[in-house]
Amino acid sequence: MSIDLPTAGRFEGRDHLLPVRVYYEDTDFTGLVYHANYVRYFERGRSDFLRAIGVGHADLLAEAEPLAFVVAEMTIKYLKPARIDDALVVRTLYEEVKGVRLIIRQSVERAGEVLCRAEVTAVCIHLDGRPRRPSKGLIEKVTPWLAASAGKA
Repeated sequence: MSIDLPTAGRFEGRDHLLPVRVYYEDTDFTGLVYHANYVRYFERGRSDFLRAIGVGHADLLAEAEPLAFVVAEMTIKYLKPARIDDALVVRTLYEEVKGVRLIIRQSVERAGEVLCRAEVTAVCIHLDGRPRRPSKGLIEKVTPWLAASAGKA
């Protein structure tokens, strides 16, 4: 028996691409994607990027010192609306790691056209909420994918 698993997306160079379909529940009364749902799409993109490189949430909790990520800052630019039934792609690029911070650039696209973009700063924390540096294992898995390391590879 085969089990169908949801896609975690794919990579195009250092960019992670996650396909997303717009459902009725994603829209407001006008049939356009409700603005807050772009934040959900971005979260899925960041999470599936990590999952695709072998860093799942369970892995982070199983570390000697469990860790998590929180969004400390997000700047969003809405350019064009997405509509019900649209096939979208969430594009995620992890730019760099600076101490406890991960800098991430994201966009939601339809047929190659950018509809919305975000600049995200996520912070690595202890489970009690205190900031902490990412573990060596996490850094080793993320570094090859960082835009900041592109010229160093």
